[in-house]
Amino acid sequence: MSVEPQLTVPESGQLPAADGPPAGTAADETLEDYTLRFAPRSYRRWTPMVVATTALGGIAYMADFSIGAGIGLAHGTGNALAAIGVAAVVIFLTGFPLAYYGARYNIDLDLITRGSGFGYYGSVLTSVIFASFTFIFFALEGSIMAQGLKLGFGLPLWLGYAISTCMVIPLVVYGMKALTKLQVWTTPVWLLLMVGPLLYLIATDPGTVHTFLAYPGSHGGGVDAASVLLGAGVCLSLIAQIGEQVDYLRFMPPKTAQNRRSWWTAVVMAGPGWVVLGALKQAIGVFLAVYILSRVGAHAATEPIRQFTGAFAAMMPSWLVVPLAVVLVVISQIKINVTNAYSGSLAWTNSFTRVTKRYPGRMVFVLANLAFALILMEADMFSFLNGILGFYSNCAIAWIVTVATDIIVNKYLLKLSPQAPEFRRGMLYAVNPVGVVAFTVASGLSIALYFHALGDALQPYSPVAAAVIAFVLTPAMAIVTKGRYYLRRTTDGIDTPLLDPDGNPSPELSECHVCRQEFERPDLAACHQHAAVVCSLCLSTDRTGAHVLPAAPGGHGPR
Repeated sequence: MSVEPQLTVPESGQLPAADGPPAGTAADETLEDYTLRFAPRSYRRWTPMVVATTALGGIAYMADFSIGAGIGLAHGTGNALAAIGVAAVVIFLTGFPLAYYGARYNIDLDLITRGSGFGYYGSVLTSVIFASFTFIFFALEGSIMAQGLKLGFGLPLWLGYAISTCMVIPLVVYGMKALTKLQVWTTPVWLLLMVGPLLYLIATDPGTVHTFLAYPGSHGGGVDAASVLLGAGVCLSLIAQIGEQVDYLRFMPPKTAQNRRSWWTAVVMAGPGWVVLGALKQAIGVFLAVYILSRVGAHAATEPIRQFTGAFAAMMPSWLVVPLAVVLVVISQIKINVTNAYSGSLAWTNSFTRVTKRYPGRMVFVLANLAFALILMEADMFSFLNGILGFYSNCAIAWIVTVATDIIVNKYLLKLSPQAPEFRRGMLYAVNPVGVVAFTVASGLSIALYFHALGDALQPYSPVAAAVIAFVLTPAMAIVTKGRYYLRRTTDGIDTPLLDPDGNPSPELSECHVCRQEFERPDLAACHQHAAVVCSLCLSTDRTGAHVLPAAPGGHGPR
């Protein structure tokens, strides 16, 4: 391998501490789980199905049952099922290109976003939005677990919140290796406890199905567009879940002729396919809420612990009902909240390191994310769940649709965006107006609609506005700018190719001359001052910019 000729490395082989990551933190990539960088082939030893099972284990959250119940009780079963279906289609279509890029090129959604219209610093905004998604949903799941602990053991809610927060810390410390074991072993038990009661009720009391389908909701009336779109807006708040799926899919093995079928099955199933199970859970939430409504009232019917105690009571002795419901809630909360804590730590670390050029380690942000979630739980956010999600969905939709459109339209149809993703500092412009403008306008206008700024009649259409505006503006901005703000330079100064003959990231190793560790080809770029290479994290933490390659004349445009 050769690099652009530059100066020589100092005899000491060391550079000032300010130029590289702190010793002992970034060095332990088993602990740090490749937080800010490409996931190397040497670490990706799992089969496609193990990765898929781990990724799907992260969608075990109980909030789906509450979301479906809230929509169904307010708007009726017909509107709720239509809303769930509309949201599922949008989430599947936008999630597919993101899942493919994460699995194919082994990078997380923040790194994908950098090269898909936002730029190196522009994607900090979306990283914060994604981090917010993780602690909002951690708080929802923690609240549900606290409700279960209160019902099962009489613990006060504040104590339940603290327990649900602290218990995930040991599990999330070691990243993918620990999470794989947890998700694989708990998934069969979770599926049995979730699906069993539903099948029993339908088989033994078919009348519950008719009652469920005929439920009109508190607003009464039939299926109408406004109710469907209001419900879909709440469901679409989950669109950012694809970010957590990609956090796992980036550890997929290389795609080859031998594993092609299992590779694609795993990517589709654990990528956009998560929404199939998510939509089913939301529909089950409507069913269970209608089933127990007359016994517990509308407010309690949205609580998953109440839904499942009602269902279990119909099929087993009373002494088993509450313990089994608590077990289901606790397993679900652990499965999803280790993912929320894990993905949130990645997003916060990505943002902090780029802005400050300092790398404090992923665990700092695990704790920070959990602190934000605990504050929300103590503020009783569960009581205004649908309002929070309806507002949040506008930002999440604008972001995901912008990135998905850039991949599908700008990269593959217009060919104005570089097809191979780029994430390294020096290779990207600081801000790309394509994604930043599309996202800002789409989210801003949709939020204005949501808060009735343009009239009550248009308020239900805020999620549609976010999606449509982002979809239209993303290619429009690429055409206006002629794709010139994607790449700051088209070569990273290294002669050997980024991809192997199968189109997978090359496993060729080279030593970073700053941190003295070996990294695979996609994680490296030539140094501006030395005849050597530098890894992406050392470039991110280079506060002087001495190692960052300069902009190259004519360096913009796709490659």
